[in-house]
Amino acid sequence: MTTIENESSAKARTESAGEGRGASVIVNVIDVLRCFTVDRSLVGVTEIAAEVGLHKSSVSRILATLEQERIVERDEQSRKYKLGLGLIAITGPLLANLDVRQVAYPLLKELRDSTDESAALTIWDGGESVTVEQIPSTRLVKHTSVMGSRYRTALSATVQVFLSAQPHELVRGLLDSGKIELPQVMAPEDYLTRLEVAQRRGYAFNYGETSRDEVGVAAPVYDHRGEVIASVMVAAPYYRISSEDLERLCTEVVRTARRISARLGYQDNS
Repeated sequence: MTTIENESSAKARTESAGEGRGASVIVNVIDVLRCFTVDRSLVGVTEIAAEVGLHKSSVSRILATLEQERIVERDEQSRKYKLGLGLIAITGPLLANLDVRQVAYPLLKELRDSTDESAALTIWDGGESVTVEQIPSTRLVKHTSVMGSRYRTALSATVQVFLSAQPHELVRGLLDSGKIELPQVMAPEDYLTRLEVAQRRGYAFNYGETSRDEVGVAAPVYDHRGEVIASVMVAAPYYRISSEDLERLCTEVVRTARRISARLGYQDNS
């Protein structure tokens, strides 16, 4: 093998390694962010470049982009970088959801046991209610949803709960855009009135309105700031839920949602 061939092979190996590890911009960005730790909150370009194995110019470009998005900030005195408040906007919902799931799980189990129906926890994702936890009923016939299931039907109990906490203008925008599906037989004004009622009484229900086979009852979960961050729901087959049973489910769901809220630091001063 000639010298030229040796050099060519070495170059190919280097390029191949680069494609396998360093070619991904996302991987590089993650590596840069991992350089910031609790013990080392301020890090310079040179330090990061040495740690992640990138050229300083590449690290500088990554940091410049992250700074534009407020993911990192430049410390004026040291000229080094630190994590920025923009990162909270990204990780905040995840941290809150992990917290509420952990707190809610044992209480959801109690709710399932007291009602003998499926109990679930959902969160709001801008225009959809998303199932993030569920304790299925032990009965043979039951209503369950797959983790990660999304709901945007206006009469869904959880959708009502989340939208009842939103300004009317935002709700109208979601309805007008079709992101929230409102039955043609119901006028937007009537739906907004329904949301006001749900907010006053502290729960919402779907009594066979989105599906003739299902009943859903939901109540809001508040965090320590008094903001609705989740919804507790019970789902049951329509055929076995009388009006008296519906009232009992509403009471149980509200009680569970309040207990979860209290454990999250919410203080009800009403």
